[in-house]
Amino acid sequence: MSATQKHVEHARDYQKKIPFLAHLKIVTEALGEGTARVSLPLETHLTNSFGSAHGGVIMTLLDVALCTAARTLHPDSVGVVTIDLSASFIGAGTGRRLLAEARVLRNGRSTIFVEGEARNEDGGLVAKAIGTVRARQPGHA
Repeated sequence: MSATQKHVEHARDYQKKIPFLAHLKIVTEALGEGTARVSLPLETHLTNSFGSAHGGVIMTLLDVALCTAARTLHPDSVGVVTIDLSASFIGAGTGRRLLAEARVLRNGRSTIFVEGEARNEDGGLVAKAIGTVRARQPGHA
């Protein structure tokens, strides 16, 4: 197994340690070196009064995607935490499933800049996000 494959598998395994992801039924669709694609089923209890995805659900999906993309480059970290996350909501989250794709823009020793977008299953753009995350190193807070 190559170093890249080990990094990707570390990110996939790490997600299993987060009960909130299981609760929302977030699934890792694809991982690469500095990239991630995740999805979740858009169930009725995750919608707002208009019947579309609640903004908090969209933000969570984007946060998971951005942190997962960063985590693929930091297999020795004890986790990745969000420092800053900003999103622009562009369209309604509708359909059976939402997808989010993220990519690392700049990778530092512990600070990583990432961007991503959330889309409906039909490809319609729901939101774009940019964020800064921190890879927590063993022995450091």
